[in-house]
Amino acid sequence: MFTLPSLPFETDALQPDMSEATLRVHHGGHHRAYVDKLNELVADTPWAGLTLETLIQRTRGEGDRLQQRIFQNAAQDWNHAMFWSSLAPGGMTSPGPALSALVERDFGSLDALRRQFVELGTGHFGSGWIWLVVENGNLGLVTTHDAENPLGSGADTLLVCDLWEHAYYLDHQNRRAAFLTAFIERLANWDRAEARLHEIGRGAGRGFEPPVPETPTPAPPGTGTDPIVPRGAPGGGTGA
Repeated sequence: MFTLPSLPFETDALQPDMSEATLRVHHGGHHRAYVDKLNELVADTPWAGLTLETLIQRTRGEGDRLQQRIFQNAAQDWNHAMFWSSLAPGGMTSPGPALSALVERDFGSLDALRRQFVELGTGHFGSGWIWLVVENGNLGLVTTHDAENPLGSGADTLLVCDLWEHAYYLDHQNRRAAFLTAFIERLANWDRAEARLHEIGRGAGRGFEPPVPETPTPAPPGTGTDPIVPRGAPGGGTGA
């Protein structure tokens, strides 16, 4: 029996970027409906008793109508649970040292990541999800359609944002870019992303390996850069 996970914050904690009305409809309505339908579909079937992750991976792909519906509802349950844990009250978290190092290496800066996140999510056609993932030690942004997710693909999720209209329409109408900007600039739970990064690094030899900062090697005496001599000083230029 699958159960609806509780929100990790109060329903008014994300205002004004995500209203209490949106959370009540999204979590208590849409997410609950996926969980209830999933329990209905797997009852008295060989799928009953599997973990959510196993169920998703075993029902993904071609199959009969029942298998497809089980996948859709199981994946949407998992996707939404990941989404709730990707949120934190506005401005309360920022990337930790390990994640910051990867962001700088793979995107150039946090601002560059944010711009790419908004552009990619805004350009995604139709419903789906946008994911910040780490694969083979590298950060990346990917989008998926409908209920699809990176689970089992070799990429591990650090953050995810819902691109279905019910995630933002009450607060932002059709302005998906405004919602994505609010998410990545003020609501993203970077503390949880940093924790996931280290959990992945402790996995079975795959995923994240923290980049090792380079330590400059001191030059031997007499081989370093020539000292700067002020103009007008003995040995200095005349400025002419």
